[in-house]
Parts: sequence; structure tokens; C-alpha cells
Amino acid sequence: MAKILSSQDTRLSAGARVVLPAIWLGLIIGISLIEAPLKFTAPGITIPLGLGIGRLVFTTMNWVEIVIAVILLWAVLKEHVGRLYRGLACGMIAVLIIKITVIRPLLNKRTDAVLAGVEDGGSSLHLLYIAADGILILGLITMLIVAVRRWVTVQPASQDATPN
Repeated sequence: MAKILSSQDTRLSAGARVVLPAIWLGLIIGISLIEAPLKFTAPGITIPLGLGIGRLVFTTMNWVEIVIAVILLWAVLKEHVGRLYRGLACGMIAVLIIKITVIRPLLNKRTDAVLAGVEDGGSSLHLLYIAADGILILGLITMLIVAVRRWVTVQPASQDATPN
């Protein structure tokens, strides 16, 4: 693979393999686990208004996830990346692709029907999106653990060392 960024390349990609999953994880927790459920409990938020806000927020979140995934893909295509981490990253990118290309369009059709007054809003389709985010959360946590374990090594305590 061609060198794009000089000798800092390894350090940059290694840092990206820790920072990007952390940012992605925070994004999912902040939007999917905090913002989305709370939005409908706010005073004055109707179902149509909440769905409109949700569509805008999740579309933006998905674009940010795509940017993170593309940069992460660059970082895992470098040398010295373990198969476990590379496999996890590719798995998370696959889940993201399914979430955006399969699940979101189904939810958008459902939202359109609710906004048009054709359906009442009750649907189990959101469970698919929640499941995808659950898989992403677990996978991203695992990626962070794997990445940090490569950086952090614990030195055994010397028997001559005095306790603090």
C-alpha cells in the first residue's frame, strides 16, 4: 500500500483506531440512547414534530458515522493491524451499511405513513435499528478494548520495589 502520510502515518492510524471508535460510541449513546427517547417526553413535542426532528438528527448522525467509518477503514488497512481488530472494524462498517441502506429506508417509509395520517406510529421496525445500534455499541467497546490493550502494557511489580 502506498505511503500517504510519511512516518507519522503509523502513529496517526494507530491513534485513529482508538479515537474513532470512542467518538462513534459516544455519538450512538448520545443520540440513540439519550436524545431519541427524551425528545418525545419534552413538553409540546407532537408525534409529527418528534418524527421530523428525529429524521433530521438521525440522517445527520448517519452521515457522521459514514465519515468515521471511512477514516476507520483507512486506519485498519495499514500494516500491523491485528486480524481481530480488522475483523471487528469491518463488521461494524457492515452493520452501519445495513442500518443505513436497509433499516433507515424502512423507517422512513413508516415515518412518511405516520406523517400522512395513514398509520398510528406503533411499529416494531425501530427494534431493528435499536438492535443494529446495540451491535455497534458492543462491537465498538470491544474495538476500544483491543486497541488500548495493544498500547498499554502492565509491567510486573519488582519484588525489590517498596510499596507506596
